Amino acid sequence: MNTPTPGLPAIDLNLPERKKAEREALRLLPVPEDQPAIFQAILDHAPLAIWMVDAQGRMRFVSRSLCDATGIAEDRFLAAAHYTDLLPAAVAAACRQADLECLAQAALHHAQTWLNFVDGHAHLLEITRVGLRDQEGGVRGIIGLATDVTEPIEHEKQLEHIAHYDALTGMPNRALLADRLSQALARAKRDRGLLAVCHLDLDGFKAVIDGCGHAVGDRVLVEVTRRIKETVRADDTVARLGGDEFVVLLVGLEVTEECVGSLHRMLESIQQPIAVDGTMLQLSASIGVALYPADEQDAETLLRHAHQAMCLAKQWGRNRYHLFDAASDLRARSHHELLQQIRHGLGRGEFELHYQPKLELRTRRLVGAEALIRWNHPQRGQLLPADFMRTAENTELEVELGDWVVAAAVEQLRQWQQAGFEIQLSINISAYHLQSPGFVDKLAACARQGDTCLQRLQIEVLETAALEDIAAIGALIKACRQFGVGFALDDFGTGYTSITYLSKLDVDTLKIDQSFVRDMQQSRADHAIVQGIIALARAFEMHIVAEGVETETHYQALLQMGCEVGQGNGIAPPMPAAELVAWRGLQPA
Repeated sequence: MNTPTPGLPAIDLNLPERKKAEREALRLLPVPEDQPAIFQAILDHAPLAIWMVDAQGRMRFVSRSLCDATGIAEDRFLAAAHYTDLLPAAVAAACRQADLECLAQAALHHAQTWLNFVDGHAHLLEITRVGLRDQEGGVRGIIGLATDVTEPIEHEKQLEHIAHYDALTGMPNRALLADRLSQALARAKRDRGLLAVCHLDLDGFKAVIDGCGHAVGDRVLVEVTRRIKETVRADDTVARLGGDEFVVLLVGLEVTEECVGSLHRMLESIQQPIAVDGTMLQLSASIGVALYPADEQDAETLLRHAHQAMCLAKQWGRNRYHLFDAASDLRARSHHELLQQIRHGLGRGEFELHYQPKLELRTRRLVGAEALIRWNHPQRGQLLPADFMRTAENTELEVELGDWVVAAAVEQLRQWQQAGFEIQLSINISAYHLQSPGFVDKLAACARQGDTCLQRLQIEVLETAALEDIAAIGALIKACRQFGVGFALDDFGTGYTSITYLSKLDVDTLKIDQSFVRDMQQSRADHAIVQGIIALARAFEMHIVAEGVETETHYQALLQMGCEVGQGNGIAPPMPAAELVAWRGLQPA
């Protein structure tokens, strides 16, 4: 005899009725008549939960797997007036409804139900029911089969989370952002609302990585994410694109000022110091913003516009935001297109050097020339540096153009040397190019060719550029001078070079900026500046070159002040190499 379960009628599992019930259950199932014991064992040990109820809902059979999973003994199932009496109310109601639906249809019935197991967790069961029609067509009961699909469902959720959320910060990633932005854009169009796409990039994050390592960088990113989340509303989206780039989607805005307020809060919060292992780190952010419907574009274009605006915010000083506008977009596209044309022009040999003579004022003898780049554009004709060089500033393309100028100038000096035409040739090199990796090595390679061309090459560096990093520029000048290369400070007088700084730069020539030369006859201040620069050059035993000699009056005034060399259109404009040789033949010996 089994111990009766409190609250339930006792049942003697050894009574003939129990055996009769089992035989009846097995009879209702398609069991081979000669193998009932084997089939019973299969049912009891099947990974699927299997049960059978009669038309009144009494359990006629239950597999051991279901009893073990639920913690409900077999005898309790079989003794209950209705099997759902042992289940929680919500589950019982769902099962009763599913049984009725199964009995009412002539097909398999499928349903899903959450049920608490003895392991303390809720499991999702996928249940298939099939009704049993006796020979007269009456209902005899239902067979149910349940499969635990919790693990694959949870695994699917994990995969979905990995696919849509950033592993470090837990924020939506690029894929989920695209979906949310598309939905928000559709909603804004329908409701005639306002939304803002904000592309945020941290300022100074690379220095954190270089100085403290990636582990600290990750902690900083997590903290920055938390701060951004605190500045926006629950309906807004904060997504991490990767690295230190984020996109914040502000939705449901009434006026633009709401967006501006959020941007100020973001900037203020991010720039507060971050404590990591006793070290105080401080960052800022550059934010670009595209507003809909002011920028009435699709989702992808809005993201691109926000990124372009962020780049401008970073260029214009960082720790600020910039709102995208169509004019800046047009400029950006034109800028990119011109960069591509320059690169293609280099490959097709469309560039050449023109040479502007430098005369010794006292003797009118040709002593040098300045090489100036020209672009023979296939559609626009010959372009001056002002038409394209600014586009390439501080880019790798500027280095490529500068390398081409150096190579072309050295080759021209080599050809002139072979023809017995020896003058000093100056070229303009930007500070960015001068400080680019390998600049000195490239000059060294020229020097190793064995000729003396570099001894007649002079590099002109803008005074203002040299002042940005006196120590670095000074070291590079010193390294290049070992190959015989000369250096001149171009546009001298426009910066704020002190005598102390000038003594630290190993330059041999000062070039007076043309703006002072042009107006020195009308402006006493400009006249004094020109005279002062000439005196300064003499004191430091440097050569002096005056730009902007446009008239004979300029020529004579500079000569009287003791200026050594002049150049300008009043002497001769820039010209191709062959014309310079011919022009020289016309000058006094």
